[in-house]
Amino acid sequence: MAADFAGALLAWMAFYLLRKYLLGELNEGYQYTSGELLTLLGSAFMISSFWLVLYTLIGEYRDIFRKSRLGEIIRLAQVSLLGALVIFFALLLDDQGVSNYRLYYRTITAYFLLHFLITAVFRIWAVTSVQHLVRRGIIAFNTLIVGSNGLACEVRRELARTTRYLGLKVIGYVAVGDTVAPELAEALPLQGHYQELPELVRSLQVEQIVIAMEPGEHRLIQDILTLLEGTPARVSILPDLYQMLLGSVKVNHVFGTPLIEIKQDLLPVWQEVAKRGLDVLGSALFLLLAWPIYAFTAIMVKLSSAGPVFYSQERIGRLGVPFMIYKFRSMYVDAEERGPALSSLNDPRITPWGRFMRKVRLDELPQFWNVLKGDMSLVGPRPERQYYIDQIMLVAPHYRHLHRVRPGITSLGQVKYGYAETVEQMVQRLKFDILYIENMSLAMDFRVMLYTLKIILEGRGQ
Repeated sequence: MAADFAGALLAWMAFYLLRKYLLGELNEGYQYTSGELLTLLGSAFMISSFWLVLYTLIGEYRDIFRKSRLGEIIRLAQVSLLGALVIFFALLLDDQGVSNYRLYYRTITAYFLLHFLITAVFRIWAVTSVQHLVRRGIIAFNTLIVGSNGLACEVRRELARTTRYLGLKVIGYVAVGDTVAPELAEALPLQGHYQELPELVRSLQVEQIVIAMEPGEHRLIQDILTLLEGTPARVSILPDLYQMLLGSVKVNHVFGTPLIEIKQDLLPVWQEVAKRGLDVLGSALFLLLAWPIYAFTAIMVKLSSAGPVFYSQERIGRLGVPFMIYKFRSMYVDAEERGPALSSLNDPRITPWGRFMRKVRLDELPQFWNVLKGDMSLVGPRPERQYYIDQIMLVAPHYRHLHRVRPGITSLGQVKYGYAETVEQMVQRLKFDILYIENMSLAMDFRVMLYTLKIILEGRGQ
């Protein structure tokens, strides 16, 4: 960040001089005034701060210890062009000193080249410095190999060959079966069984895990990934030829072993910020503008049956943290006096007005307050009670994958599958929610919201 700030600062100050030259303002005897120098410094600090914010939103400061110089140059050229265009349209388009469009083209091109070239020098210096620390072993990442057969031996040999470039410090292996390859047992210490992985990650401060198992062992690999859900370690899996042909395998380093890396960051930083901003703005506006709908619905709930207008219940949210969800009451009071039960199509516990509310999703309106508080998002997997999560986990342990994100008022599972009346149906709906998480984007959110609006207008809710 310091390198980027210094590069942006010098580039803007150099551009300031170059612009005066292009506009013919630098003549013999020209002198800077103290006010002009103060303005230059102020604008340079402002512009440099803008670049830092832009780099942060693009995600340039994620995973800074595993960057390549060529990759940085390519990304820097793209981001520099974007930032230069923003500055041009924000500050330079109405430049009174520019008399024709050719000068506009010269100024924007000059600023882009200056910023890119100067920042590239600082960026390459920063990345090279980090790479030297990695190659000298000063920066290293504790790594565990999950597997104990011949494939794990091959992975160990490959990592030993490339560890100088990748900074992976293999501290041992984790047994999966009953047999252990003699070569592996001789080369690395046994750290435990794969079922102990969450505890091992914490106690050994593991930062990288390589699953060295046959790709056909899908069920076992799925169990391991479920165990690692929520841990800070990066996870990579050895692919098979079919996955390579599908294009699932990415090699981020010329010396790297071909691996499928499990995504840690579901969204770019700017999309994370934009998603939360849209949640807050959309919820606040809806709560302010839709108050007549809230008032009318509350009156109808009160008239439909005895009991409170609102209904609250504990649900499980992001990272497994419980929260209270709010709804307009759609059932008779004490509907669950015999214990938790999922609603069905002709559920006698639902009031007549409650049945209508569910069809057009009016009962969900108080959840905009949950979104504003940060418990939920506009779009995300529907939150469930711990009672049902425990049952789902017995059949589908990968359910905890849903806890990586905030739950939502609406979800891909809800619009594509609908309400679930049994635990089995919850498990079937789960695949749509996982599909959403693996393809998260603002565009996906807008598609889900539009599909939800279509369901509401058609009255196909339940």
